[in-house]
Amino acid sequence: MAAPGTQRPVLRARDLGKVYRTGEVEVHALRGVDLELWPGEMVVLLGPSGSGKSTLLNILGGLDSATSGEAWFEDHDLTRQDDRDLTRYRREHVGFVFQFYNLISSLTALENVALVTEIATRPMEPEAALRLVGLGERLHHFPAQLSGGEQQRVAIARAIAKQPDVLLCDEPTGALDSQTGVLVLEAIERIHRELGTTTVLITHNAVIADMADRVLVLGDGRIQQERRNPQRRPARELAW
Repeated sequence: MAAPGTQRPVLRARDLGKVYRTGEVEVHALRGVDLELWPGEMVVLLGPSGSGKSTLLNILGGLDSATSGEAWFEDHDLTRQDDRDLTRYRREHVGFVFQFYNLISSLTALENVALVTEIATRPMEPEAALRLVGLGERLHHFPAQLSGGEQQRVAIARAIAKQPDVLLCDEPTGALDSQTGVLVLEAIERIHRELGTTTVLITHNAVIADMADRVLVLGDGRIQQERRNPQRRPARELAW
């Protein structure tokens, strides 16, 4: 991980706010968030449901827009880009992993990953991406033939096959049991280590925070606490 001060942030936010309106009701999802994410860093966003974690991740990933403030990827102001620019940003620079796998059931694991590599600007081979997540023997299996944890690892392979600068993971173990969840976290760990991708992981499980370089605790739309882990714990050592 690059130390702050030696390189510029990959992503940064300044006074970021997000308000959702339903009729006359306003919900403040984010309230003046300041954030910097550094090259090669693994960060956990920790907090309960409704704390603003997913909203923050979606704005940083170009999936949602801010109501106020700024969000930057390197020297690109995401809050001022149009839909076409944001689509290019997501395609070229960001990999997403969600709680639900969103695989195409009629395609094999290999074909699901190849969908991304066909439009990426600097893709790795689909087979290599699947081997990186430990699925080298499951290339030609369909989603229905894979366990939940294997399907999530296919989704991770799909996300990283374009070799993104940033990997954004929203509750990737939320639908899995603890044993399977560890396998998924180990896959994310391996990718982070071997590709050097800046990785942001959303969770409400405080145990998972031990595997990060830095933990940001969110509540009521604000970053309420920041702490660093001098020594990250491997996923296999986490006490679920």
